[in-house]
Amino acid sequence: MITIRRAAERGHFDHGWLDTSHTFSFGDYHDPRHMGWGPLRVINEDRVEPGAGFPPHAHRDMEIVTYVLSGALEHKDSLGTGSVIRPGDVQRMSAGTGVRHSEYNHSAIEPVHLLQIWIEPARRGIPPGYEQKSIAPADLHGQLRLIASPDGREGSVTIQQDARLSATVLEPGQRVAYPLGAGRRAWVQVARGTATLNGERLAQGDGAAVLDEPELTLTAAEPTEVLLFDLG
Repeated sequence: MITIRRAAERGHFDHGWLDTSHTFSFGDYHDPRHMGWGPLRVINEDRVEPGAGFPPHAHRDMEIVTYVLSGALEHKDSLGTGSVIRPGDVQRMSAGTGVRHSEYNHSAIEPVHLLQIWIEPARRGIPPGYEQKSIAPADLHGQLRLIASPDGREGSVTIQQDARLSATVLEPGQRVAYPLGAGRRAWVQVARGTATLNGERLAQGDGAAVLDEPELTLTAAEPTEVLLFDLG
């Protein structure tokens, strides 16, 4: 079963410095029909204007993954981490017992476009932590590349949950298939482009909740970037 969440149906706010769309309930957007999918709690698509960003604020007991689509995002946190996240980088911050952080557009002239993802951890009260890895563009093109997992295998960042996040970049007509284990669910998010998922058309910003499908097949209709969550 595939249930599509269209981009236009998401919660949307334009704050001037920030244009943001929420796939699931977040902040001032609340919809009891869309509170998450399994342990996947947040997918926010953010566009941040040059020089703007999120000032220091606190989180706890959440696995936060940042995936930049264009531009550059500057990160600082109370763990002493300072980094810049660019396309091809995957950032994971475990908020755990508590962490403060800020995220700003690193550029004074270009906007930054990103997806911020929250996954509920398998257990609360873990020590906070930070991890960032770069994925070679060739590893994403034409294949699903694991970018986050419970054990950090294949060079992925490590998240404290039975969840695996893969990404792919497809050219028109390219196809990838993903076997989904029995009893598992998936979420597919189109970051840009257009593709079909088991014959269902998905455009940029669309997502799809997947249940009881033994295999997922993605076929691109144009240059397309997709994230696939395999969730316990």
